[in-house]
Amino acid sequence: MIATSLNSSLNSKHSDVLVRVRGTVQGVGFRPYAYRIASEMHLKGWIKNDGQGVVIRLIGLTKTIDLFIKKLVHDAPAIAHIVSVETITTPQDAIPVTPQFEIIASERSQTTADLSIPSDLAPCHHCASEIADKSNHRYGYAFINCTQCGPRYSILEEIPYDRSHTSMRAFRMCSKCQKEYNDPLNRRFHAEPNACPVCGPQLSLYSKLGEKIDTKDEIKSAAELLKSGGILAVKGIGGYHLMADAKNEKTVIELRKRKFRDHKPFAVMFADIATMREHVEISDEESDLLSSQAAPIVLCKRFLNSDLSLAVAPNNPWVGAMLPSSPLHILLLKSFGGPLIATSGNLSEEPLCKDEKEAHHRLASIADQFLDHNRAIVHPVDDSVIRISEHGPVMLRRARGYAPYGTALPAALEASYLCVGAQMKNTVALAYQDRVLTSPHIGDLGNASTQEAFRKTIGIIGGLIATPLSHVVCDLHPDYSSTHYAERLGLPVVRVQHHLAHILSCLFENHHSADRVLGVAFDGTGYGEDGTIWGGEFILLNKGRASRFAKLRTFRLPGAEAAIKDARRTALALAHICGEERFMEVAKQFGYTERNASVFDNILVSGLNSPVTSSAGRFFDGVAALLGLGDINHYEGQLPLAVEAAAMQATQCSNDVKSLIRVNAVDVSEGASYELDWEPLVEYLWNSRIKKDASTLALDVHHALAQGIVDTARIAGVDSVALSGGCFQNVLLLDITTRLLKEAGFRVLIHQEIPPGDGGIALGQALAAVWDLTRVELPT
Repeated sequence: MIATSLNSSLNSKHSDVLVRVRGTVQGVGFRPYAYRIASEMHLKGWIKNDGQGVVIRLIGLTKTIDLFIKKLVHDAPAIAHIVSVETITTPQDAIPVTPQFEIIASERSQTTADLSIPSDLAPCHHCASEIADKSNHRYGYAFINCTQCGPRYSILEEIPYDRSHTSMRAFRMCSKCQKEYNDPLNRRFHAEPNACPVCGPQLSLYSKLGEKIDTKDEIKSAAELLKSGGILAVKGIGGYHLMADAKNEKTVIELRKRKFRDHKPFAVMFADIATMREHVEISDEESDLLSSQAAPIVLCKRFLNSDLSLAVAPNNPWVGAMLPSSPLHILLLKSFGGPLIATSGNLSEEPLCKDEKEAHHRLASIADQFLDHNRAIVHPVDDSVIRISEHGPVMLRRARGYAPYGTALPAALEASYLCVGAQMKNTVALAYQDRVLTSPHIGDLGNASTQEAFRKTIGIIGGLIATPLSHVVCDLHPDYSSTHYAERLGLPVVRVQHHLAHILSCLFENHHSADRVLGVAFDGTGYGEDGTIWGGEFILLNKGRASRFAKLRTFRLPGAEAAIKDARRTALALAHICGEERFMEVAKQFGYTERNASVFDNILVSGLNSPVTSSAGRFFDGVAALLGLGDINHYEGQLPLAVEAAAMQATQCSNDVKSLIRVNAVDVSEGASYELDWEPLVEYLWNSRIKKDASTLALDVHHALAQGIVDTARIAGVDSVALSGGCFQNVLLLDITTRLLKEAGFRVLIHQEIPPGDGGIALGQALAAVWDLTRVELPT
């Protein structure tokens, strides 16, 4: 809902007012749109960008101004996002008006920015048509754009969003482009990245040795390399992609070797939806997402008869499908004539390369050629990733097209808070006054390169407010890189428990208060209030307080980090709780000798380097190993994904799953009031593994856990249940749980716009600052 405040000056017959519009209203064609309707209504005045959004001065009949404001809100450009509209009396020193309404020069606010930055957008249908029109002077031009598409955040140096504040200031518009830019009736009226082949950015092609390749058509030459089985590094809007023929098994395997990425799936870029439908299933909702100007990667079910290389996504039924996100990609796909791998231009776990020098150095051992351009990328931005569930989209990675993301807080802050997020899938947020801005996905902070990107992003968003930051919010985990950064800033530090931040991010997205709601946070690992590793949490929020109501029954991780990678260790820990006989049977099944099994037994009994956890993610690891679906997590979430994929092959679950998870009251020394005991489920899986196929048992696991969540919610006596954490990226678990909860009469709060995984932690930290709700109380 858009907040509006209309000053009483509109009560007279004629008015002279200022209209303040906040939200994502820069770089989206908002000023040209306002100019056109003001001119049509014969209003005098002006419009300008400033650090807080857009300001409009209007002089004319009061009823006409009122109509203007209504039209401004309801018919604004589709890619604009208006948060509030406020009308105030024009001050004495206001900029004078001319007989005609006009767009005037922008200014940098001396108070604060509005915390809204436009995101990068794929080509609109107008530009896509022009680039294919041989009669158009931008035919085949790889940098075509208008007010409704093109680079935004990736080229922005400072607010307000004007050409002089972007990397496009290096290119002076030719007379033809300048004429378009100045013409109110033209689609490129005040399109800040406006350019054409005469005056704009240009392509260049280089060998892996850094030698410029002399060619009249860089795109055609690059496509020839791809057709011959080569690997191409392409500088896109927010960074480099590594591209290769998605049908060439030998090339895809070679890319995996060079990139040191043995198992994690590659995204595939298709020229259009029709081509994509030859390889993957696409629902109407998925088609709409893929075709949107955000142009995200969408996980789609692969057809068994697709001729995409099996090495695109080894042992994985989903393909990360996407459409071209820039004019350059459109032209390259057309010239190549088939689907292309489009994976991040980096070595595994490193941040994106964004400039030529960096890319030629870091990617020299991977790419055979480099397709570069001379438009500088100020901020690297990765591709967004989405899945579709029965209940709508699930945002796995919020980045290009969707972020930065500025929105209103439920209440105003008296101070400015930098929220530094988590260790994995890091994002950061800036909360100030009644607004919060969340950055695009940064990545995992386990290496120096990503930590540098993390610091640079903080510098970007921290520079949006004129006053210094006053507080920093971080995770409770003492060893996160983001926590260490927070502690070095010299500011007051607010620490927020990890799973509480997950739940708060879900409440934020659903505009729900911290009252009579049970938050279910199922994820990998997070630091608990008792110093153990949490991850299967039921946090009761009531009257502004949070308490640990229930948890998954705890188990040990033998070898700690080693168990996160090797799921057999976790399976042994689960079996150990089921008894010595079951433990020895599982150890034998995994090929361990009696001596090795004895070593594990001693470790589990003594607790040596075997931390206690309630992690749902690690529980899924153990289940995968028990069902023979895999032993090793080569990348985060691989084995839980295998359990989900197997379950989706089953036609129906067994009839007796309701009793496989028991919700028991436990002593307060356990750190919760109730516990979901999974021992009957593990016994059932082991005893049924010969009689029932793995897919049916995997589906049983999903139903049993979902039923355990419903049973716990009934005991808690709440009206609403919020589902968050990385395990709810599993759309099967999300769908089953949501369905059962709704059937039981609960209101279910889920994520759609904010990632349920650690990408949502920074936003949850921001809400924690607003509500002063940072800790989870343990039962006493």
